Amino acid sequence: MRILIVGSGGREHALAWKLRQSAEVEEIFIAPGNGGTALEGTNVPIKADDLPALVAFAKEKAIDLVVPGPELPLVLGIKDALDLEGIPCFGPNAFAAQLEGSKAFAKKIMQEAGVPTAAFGVFEDFSEARDFVLDKGAPIVVKADGLAAGKGVIVAQSTDEAIQALEEIMVQKSFGDSGKHVVVEECLVGEEASFICFCDGNTVKPLPSSQDHKAVFDGDTGPNTGGMGAYSPAPVLPSNRYDEIIESVMKPVVTLLGSKDKPFIGILYAGLMMTENGPYVLEFNVRFGDPECQPLLMRLDCDLAEVMMACVQGKLAETPLLIKDETTLGVVVAADGYPGAYPKGMAITGFAEAEALGNVKVFQAGTTIENGQTVSTGGRVLCVTALDVDLAAAQKRAYEALKHVKMDNAYYRKDIGFKGLQ
Repeated sequence: MRILIVGSGGREHALAWKLRQSAEVEEIFIAPGNGGTALEGTNVPIKADDLPALVAFAKEKAIDLVVPGPELPLVLGIKDALDLEGIPCFGPNAFAAQLEGSKAFAKKIMQEAGVPTAAFGVFEDFSEARDFVLDKGAPIVVKADGLAAGKGVIVAQSTDEAIQALEEIMVQKSFGDSGKHVVVEECLVGEEASFICFCDGNTVKPLPSSQDHKAVFDGDTGPNTGGMGAYSPAPVLPSNRYDEIIESVMKPVVTLLGSKDKPFIGILYAGLMMTENGPYVLEFNVRFGDPECQPLLMRLDCDLAEVMMACVQGKLAETPLLIKDETTLGVVVAADGYPGAYPKGMAITGFAEAEALGNVKVFQAGTTIENGQTVSTGGRVLCVTALDVDLAAAQKRAYEALKHVKMDNAYYRKDIGFKGLQ
């Protein structure tokens, strides 16, 4: 098989790393890739949102499977474009991808499918949204409807804070067209967990639970980021509850989309709030999380290419999904200033020393290779990921590995995993 992975983050490095282990895979291309993906395959200078160039490349290279990593190409319709050329794509069509591309669409699908989610309103008029906030009170959640790189959700602790968020999104257009509509919803109380499943349009098979850490600083303080670390499994969502969530959340959505002749193929990711009244869906994503992907793929104990092709061919039911019993934990190394402005071009060393500990993989995100040296190019730069017998051991191994990684103007959270240990 010849595979084209689309994207340039830590998730894409993890996908390339895992797919390269398949006996079926002979060549991997990554567009545009990063310094880490260059170690697993061939980077191609095509942006993730340049659909015509991606489709043309897939045709030229006789690609057997395209694997979009980030949400943007899926929302733009890369699967639909590839379908026209008869090129298999592991990901949903543009209609189904609106589950992530539009929070209002996702809420309406959840409502129609009977999926438990917070009570909400959808608005495009600022004064109507403000009146809704004043009527409901705080705490309350304000969300930009469209894609906002994981930063378009504000959990407001007061009505003033909520109205300020509405002004930033709807009046000042801080998220551009993504804020043309807003979703305002009740604030759920509990602990968050990520539940990620493979889907072939009918069958749903779960990966283990995981938990992301969105806030930039220790103790879940500071602004939200794309994710500062993750671990799997998440004790707040034990394996004996997976079937319950498949039946109450995942299957109803997959069945509903199938009934609309828009079958969901690929990864369906439910961001859950585990409340006193059971799990509620905060949001859906239509791809692997980043950084959840890195710990999850370290636990996957079967051929990822085989599972992806089974999804595309509607054969997931007869394809085993094997998982290692151990726990994995990943810590993101970021550039100082992220998620705001940050420096670039810092040299990074210590990969080999970190991985020499065993059961450690340093996944690269915002990196490139310059003159044989790995240097930083992004805000989230690395995800140092470790596998061990339990959460405490995996945490210890990951932080031990981090001591070997050297980069100026960098920081990472020191408390990834503590929530699960408590």
